[in-house]
Amino acid sequence: MEGKKRKAGIGNSKIRELAKQLYLNQTLPDKGLRELLEETDKEALDLLYGYARQACQLHYGKKIYVRGLIEFTNYCRNNCYYCGIRRENQKVQRYRLSKEDIYACVKEGYALGFRTFVLQGGEDIGYTAENIGEIICWVKQKYPGCAITLSFGEWDRDVYQYWFDCGADRYLLRHETADEEHYRRLHPVGMSLLKRMECLSQLKEIGYQTGAGFMVGSPGQTLEALVADLRYLQTLKPHMAGIGPFIPQKDTPFAKETAGTLSMTLKLLSIVRLMFPKILLPATTALGTIHPQGRELGILAGANVVMPNLSPANVRLKYQLYDNKICTGEEAAQGKNQLEERVRSIGYELCMERGDSKV
Repeated sequence: MEGKKRKAGIGNSKIRELAKQLYLNQTLPDKGLRELLEETDKEALDLLYGYARQACQLHYGKKIYVRGLIEFTNYCRNNCYYCGIRRENQKVQRYRLSKEDIYACVKEGYALGFRTFVLQGGEDIGYTAENIGEIICWVKQKYPGCAITLSFGEWDRDVYQYWFDCGADRYLLRHETADEEHYRRLHPVGMSLLKRMECLSQLKEIGYQTGAGFMVGSPGQTLEALVADLRYLQTLKPHMAGIGPFIPQKDTPFAKETAGTLSMTLKLLSIVRLMFPKILLPATTALGTIHPQGRELGILAGANVVMPNLSPANVRLKYQLYDNKICTGEEAAQGKNQLEERVRSIGYELCMERGDSKV
């Protein structure tokens, strides 16, 4: 027992030094990053989370920014092996929200106090670029002080430019993995990691507040692949990063794979916060799905964004990227008061401002 305590103490000292270096320098050698990712001692990890909270609060205080999520279509032209709305999944009840449906969601969200709206969907060619542009223009004309985030996949540069010119402010496009071999494990022939990275570069060049990110624990992921993800983020310098656990979906090729862990997800949230102190970092719905206090733990590990669901109640269960997704109660925008209480219980406050990135 004494040997174990002594070993843990040494580990704590090493992790403390690595976390401090990351806090001060925003980077570590690959070996240091792997050591942080391999750490399992609770006391040592609490040190890491503490540094991440400190880094976040330095720039954002204890504000947790709220975004109203509108999942407007679950049609997708892609066939990613991990995704429940992949093209070949015949068991999905498909839907598309009309413009009027989306406007109603925005009106409700605005009345609840939301000032950022996230339009998220599969890569649905049932909407033209002009359809999306019209929706952006309507929101901007009706609610000029609000921010619009799009999360709608890969398109040509001129389409991204058109939506930006219509008034879109932010774009979320998770790169999923920066390791080519791992990318091939997750995606079918015809999809390209290079194309994904080109899209992200174009979004930044156009002027979007740009978000990348990856799943934690996806099939075939190694520590080396995770370090590659962190290095890619250093190259891209995104304004936002979406990092959440992989959760299998029963109607995909990965149905029997093991979900990503809470511990590894929290470690990566903290590491990303320390590498990018000013980044906007969500405590994701997936994190709340794998643990009842997942989002609170994510905030305590350095996250500072939550995204309650504004989608109509009758479609929330149809947007099943993964199994057992939470989409009622505090996850729904109508549960804002309960979410506010949960955030307050850990010493933070919900912030309804549009909350632009400080990157």
